[in-house]
Amino acid sequence: MNLLLDTHTLIWVFDGGKNLSEEAKHAIEDGRNLIYVSAVTAWEITIKKSIGKLRLKGDYLNGLKQYRFISLNITTEHSLAVEFLANHHKDPFDRLLIAQAMHEKLAIVTRDSQIIKYPISTILA
Repeated sequence: MNLLLDTHTLIWVFDGGKNLSEEAKHAIEDGRNLIYVSAVTAWEITIKKSIGKLRLKGDYLNGLKQYRFISLNITTEHSLAVEFLANHHKDPFDRLLIAQAMHEKLAIVTRDSQIIKYPISTILA
């Protein structure tokens, strides 16, 4: 199974995983699954850190390498697909993650109740 981590899910993984559900931990730790982290997540974290809404310890890129997560770049197709999403979710970061998951056929690991309204596979973070 190929997974896309929502931003809060990645933060919880980096924080030791104590907030993650058992299902999410198992899916992330299962070596048969490919785990993707979007460039959108880096962008969201950077913005929130720069305005003081988020504090994170450690180095983001080293964290991705340590966990062997795969970076998912934002493509023009991903960006354009956002236009056709239902308006269940207003957050632009999450809307782009949803579009990426749909386009790339990834299951999102999230606790966001708005994301599960979209026709994509999800795993409860």
